[in-house]
Amino acid sequence: MITKNADKKLFLLDAFALIYRSYFAFSNNPRVNSKGFNTSAVFGFTNTLLEILNKEKPTHIAVVFDTDAPTQRHTEFEAYKANRQEMPEDLALSIPIIIELIKGFNIQTIGIPGFEADDIIGTLAKKAELAGFTTYMMTPDKDYGQLVDENTFIYKPARLGNGAEILGPEEICKKWEIRNVGELIDILGLMGDKVDNIPGIPGVGEKTAIQLVKDYGTIENLLANTDKLKGKLKERVENNKEMALQSKRLATIILDCPVELDESLLIKQEYNKDLLRDIFKELEFRRIAQNILGEDIGGNERLAGESKPASNA
Repeated sequence: MITKNADKKLFLLDAFALIYRSYFAFSNNPRVNSKGFNTSAVFGFTNTLLEILNKEKPTHIAVVFDTDAPTQRHTEFEAYKANRQEMPEDLALSIPIIIELIKGFNIQTIGIPGFEADDIIGTLAKKAELAGFTTYMMTPDKDYGQLVDENTFIYKPARLGNGAEILGPEEICKKWEIRNVGELIDILGLMGDKVDNIPGIPGVGEKTAIQLVKDYGTIENLLANTDKLKGKLKERVENNKEMALQSKRLATIILDCPVELDESLLIKQEYNKDLLRDIFKELEFRRIAQNILGEDIGGNERLAGESKPASNA
């Protein structure tokens, strides 16, 4: 366990960030069952869930999804996330199965049309703090750094041989060379974000953004003191004042989504073994089924200690 022992420990999982991560982790060697279905995303996401449930032992947990509905960021900036490629077909086919899988683990799923997962997670995390929770936001997304405090952390999942990380205020401030986590919003506003197609100020990269925030604290203060800048940087900032402010708004996680913290719905519960058994049989997850259900569902996947594939049962 790398998280804190706490009487009330809440894990909020950023669903699509973790699903994409699981899918592309097997891009060089996809897992395909005997029916020809690519099970990589479901397999990776299942292992992610098990890692949290078994090792970190949350008392409460939820998986938060984006919806297809446009958000206020899309309304304000039409090009927001417009650069993203269409979801691969085999990944899209995995999403309903993953939702069923989450149901099998008796874990609550949350999605609100018009709001992104990070906004919902941010809102829930702040409400959870008031309710006495220690909260872990499971995501690889750097934007969540603006939310961390003494009771709210990022749980960054393991990748490429590096173990999972817990990121709190100290880690975020050290990484970005900032005095408080709120300054991360200004850095993101200045440098932009290619993943979300947030423009920032053209020509201002991470190093320059960090230095400007060190010198001026906020974008607003920077824009009030452009007379102190020189050369090309002065020109870039002065020519893109509104874009900088807009980018800051786009990078700011919303903390007042219309979502309630219903603790009773988020309590970790016993698994629905019948539903999980059906899913694991369909996907041919023999080893996972053995570990979770304590039974052999049959299939060709080898169990630990087996020298040859078992026959179908």
